[in-house]
Amino acid sequence: MVAPQLFDNDAQSTSPSPPPAAPPPKRFRRGLLAAVAALTVAGGAGSGALAATLVDHNSQATTAATTANSTSSTATSTQASSTAETVYKQVSPGVVTITAVVNSGRGAGQATGSGIVLDTNGNILTNAHVIAGAQQIQVTFSDGRTVNATLVGSNTSADLAVIRVSVAASTLHPVTLGNSDSVQVGDSVYAIGSPFGLSGSLSQGIISNLKQSGRTSDGGNLSGLIQTDAAINPGNSGGPLVNAQGEVIGINTSIESPVDGNVGVGFAIPINQVKQVLSSLEGGSNV
Repeated sequence: MVAPQLFDNDAQSTSPSPPPAAPPPKRFRRGLLAAVAALTVAGGAGSGALAATLVDHNSQATTAATTANSTSSTATSTQASSTAETVYKQVSPGVVTITAVVNSGRGAGQATGSGIVLDTNGNILTNAHVIAGAQQIQVTFSDGRTVNATLVGSNTSADLAVIRVSVAASTLHPVTLGNSDSVQVGDSVYAIGSPFGLSGSLSQGIISNLKQSGRTSDGGNLSGLIQTDAAINPGNSGGPLVNAQGEVIGINTSIESPVDGNVGVGFAIPINQVKQVLSSLEGGSNV
């Protein structure tokens, strides 16, 4: 496959295109019933009565089926909405926006990404490319508080880093890390982060594929990635990919896109891979 393109983490503003006009309602069933009614007129009085009865029965069956389908669709939609709301309320307090001030040959710039609170000691996990070369790192919590952070450890080959903030333990809301080995294609997932700097944004999708490969910003290889069609954009880097139980199963890291925006192909580092290097990152390792 073509190597997925890593996020440009600078927050950008876009003007959303207006939604496409809804297609005209289908009239297949009404047209069918009209055709049957026309045949009853041509068939004479006796056949007309029989056909009219059939049409009446078909109409009743159609109404019952439509009602049942509508009820089922409403129930499914309500359930999905309820799950998304529950997951968001459970996880979003532990998702932060990370702003890194980076000096380049053209002067100072600002990169925006996401991260997750790991514990009440102030450790926060994000992507290494979010804070690469940063002279200053700031963390903004879901309640709007912004504090300075320091780099603890970074692993560029794994595209993971841990930063730390000094705040009261009671104000931190650690997320729950799940088991990425249990995910399957088709599972519902949710991405929470700060796409284009829009903090606390939720998108929903499914697991599209597993064991995908890609490249880090420094040309390294990433393997075993989780592919999802949940909307992931610049600024989502370092944020969580969450299952329906509110457990983090991946860290969003890159997208496959010719236009540097979401086209329904995003990638996350499986959380079980993260766990393998997490203790070394928290211990201050920089590789």
